[in-house]
Amino acid sequence: MGEQDFNTLSHLIRTKKNVILQGAPGVGKTFCARRLAQAMMGEKDESRIALIQFHQNYSYEDFVMGYKPSGETFELQKGIFYKFCMLATNHPEKEYFFIIDEINRGNLSKIFGELLMLIEKDYRGEKLTLAYKDEKFSVPENLYLIGMMNTADRSLALIDYALRRRFSFFEMSPGFNSEGFKTYLKEKNNTRLDELVELVKELNRQIAADDSLGRGFEIGHSYLCTKGTITDEWLKEIVNYDILPMLREYWFDNRPEVDRWSNKLNDIFHD
Repeated sequence: MGEQDFNTLSHLIRTKKNVILQGAPGVGKTFCARRLAQAMMGEKDESRIALIQFHQNYSYEDFVMGYKPSGETFELQKGIFYKFCMLATNHPEKEYFFIIDEINRGNLSKIFGELLMLIEKDYRGEKLTLAYKDEKFSVPENLYLIGMMNTADRSLALIDYALRRRFSFFEMSPGFNSEGFKTYLKEKNNTRLDELVELVKELNRQIAADDSLGRGFEIGHSYLCTKGTITDEWLKEIVNYDILPMLREYWFDNRPEVDRWSNKLNDIFHD
């Protein structure tokens, strides 16, 4: 990510309190969210970062508070967000970051409940009575929410409008042309990797120009990032078991185009 994008993103989260990183698969949303939190904190303190993932069965009882089985009875238990808010409230001099992966996979009104109001920047510190307990609760000023959303998942409905207006949305694109990725390519110094990158960039231009797809369906750079040694075997696995399955889903009604790209991507391995 370039310096200007980072400055924009950090400014958004400080002013809005809530940001959603949205983008195609492999653009580094999770990596960015954690690094953003660490950069804003000025240190790596994992105790001030919480990372969860929403799913269709995630509920208010998991997130805030609810009755759960305890032996032969039910016990009122505090959820992960409740406990994290208490932690942030007890240390107002420090910043805390709550990261939610796949934020659009959950039933957001069901999960947040009355907290839909309390997470809004203008209501931080305001107190409301919780649904399960006669207790006044607030979301502290020093807690920031970072959500992540995959724009290429067609099976998901549009994100809840009540939540949409409480978050700023930051579009993340593949970073093949970023200085960081260029440095990575120089360090790896692998001809086949360089060839594959150029092909994926060409593929992304076609995906972006496709009226049925668009930029939200591009192939992200993180598929081609590794701390290990670059080998032909590893690159072939990325092509055949990561990239091509996505293309088959994208162009499910255009098999010749999938076959064309399959041949094109695999041709670089033929000397």
